[in-house]
Amino acid sequence: MPELPEVETVRRGLAPVMEGVVIERAEINRPDLRWPFPLHMAERLTGQRVARLRRRSKYILADLSSGETLLIHLGMSGRMLISGDPLGTFAHTHPAAQKHDHVVLHMANGARITFNDPRRFGVMDLMPTDGADTHKLLAVLGPEPLGNDFHESLLVDAFKGRNTPVKSALLDQRIVAGLGNIYVCEALFRARISPKRKAGRIAAGRVAALVPIIRDVLQEAIAAGGSSLRDFRQADGELGYFQHSFDVYGREGAPCRTPDCTGTVARIVQSGRSSFYCPVCQR
Repeated sequence: MPELPEVETVRRGLAPVMEGVVIERAEINRPDLRWPFPLHMAERLTGQRVARLRRRSKYILADLSSGETLLIHLGMSGRMLISGDPLGTFAHTHPAAQKHDHVVLHMANGARITFNDPRRFGVMDLMPTDGADTHKLLAVLGPEPLGNDFHESLLVDAFKGRNTPVKSALLDQRIVAGLGNIYVCEALFRARISPKRKAGRIAAGRVAALVPIIRDVLQEAIAAGGSSLRDFRQADGELGYFQHSFDVYGREGAPCRTPDCTGTVARIVQSGRSSFYCPVCQR
């Protein structure tokens, strides 16, 4: 599932061809994804100008001139595809329709935005822009990890008395929004904290040190994705996935990259998810 950096990369890729542009026609090719689409979704999107494209956690939010906001979640297999060449940047003619092209936005500038989702775990919804934070999917979210509301004392307080592993605590979207499996593994490696450690048993200083580490990991991943957009020539116009050199994620059995560490990366399963870490230098 795409995590915060991938979703932010998608948002940044869509913004130049969507912000300030009218949705000339919305094409809805099925009644639902994970849940049913809102009533009259095509009619409510058609003719509306995209005033702003923003992100909340792993959701993309398109504020419309109608006073509504389109909420998008990519789910497990959702992809946003751009075709057309409105800015002289994207070398993609409009392809033939594909089986899993569930929502297609025909923009007034000639661009076409296609949401393709084979497994249909994605989500789209419409809600009033005013009070959007009260939407059932957004109201439960904690602070953004790159925002000012996420700080050292908040994380220290959130971890106090918690008997869950630190990996599970950081994946709790009520504590901090947008963190996923990959980047929690990477942050814990940099902090030299084992994913098995109980959150409430980690010294406050080590918990506080996680905050800037989490920010750095996410910002580096976003920068890597952003660099791919500067020369965007993938054949299918897909946004949001990029190669990234991880220290531990997906490197089971490989040497630890910590200088002078003799350990190898191990994989364990926690709550049904793989955790990658170095048993030697992560304590």
